[in-house]
Amino acid sequence: MTWAKKTLKEFQDALASSDPTPGGGSAAAVALGQAAALAVMVSELTLAKESLSDGWSISEQVKFVAEPFLKTGLELATSDSDAFDAVVASFRLPKETDEDKEKRRDAIRLATLGAAEVPYQTATSALQLLRLLPELAEKGNPNAASDVGVSALLASAALKGAIFNVEINLQSLPTEMGMEMRENLANLIEEGRVYSRMSMDAVRERLANS
Repeated sequence: MTWAKKTLKEFQDALASSDPTPGGGSAAAVALGQAAALAVMVSELTLAKESLSDGWSISEQVKFVAEPFLKTGLELATSDSDAFDAVVASFRLPKETDEDKEKRRDAIRLATLGAAEVPYQTATSALQLLRLLPELAEKGNPNAASDVGVSALLASAALKGAIFNVEINLQSLPTEMGMEMRENLANLIEEGRVYSRMSMDAVRERLANS
């Protein structure tokens, strides 16, 4: 299943269905792509105006970071669904003998690790974008300041939602698995909080002064 080829309504209907996929991880990845799209739009609107040349540098940085996420977000949405489907499939493996049980246990762990790694990529990508949005709000096209705000809200939702999915999968794994993710989660959460607040403050200030 490739969610990028579905209509918006088809994706929403799939989310609303009782099927386990797509779920929150896929929704978070889609939010990443939408955040990136809005950020690119604001950058283009800034680069189009000579009077906003002070915002050209950050706009170019945002485009460089955000444009790949237009594709990445959609790919991660599909990968997240595939990863969870793999977890479900691993639980259905035979467990008649001790050998079966060992193979099944290992398969479950590997699939669960994969189900953590996909949203972890969503989270790190969202933070990469979020770091740039306060300055874009400050220096970008003032007529699109609210769009930077929505982009930041979506990026923050993508980050936080993806982290939930990382955490729930890591909880069921031995502590020696996913060590890099475990070590970096606290920093991801804190940086996300900081840059989300900075973005909101910058947007509100720009709206107040425009």
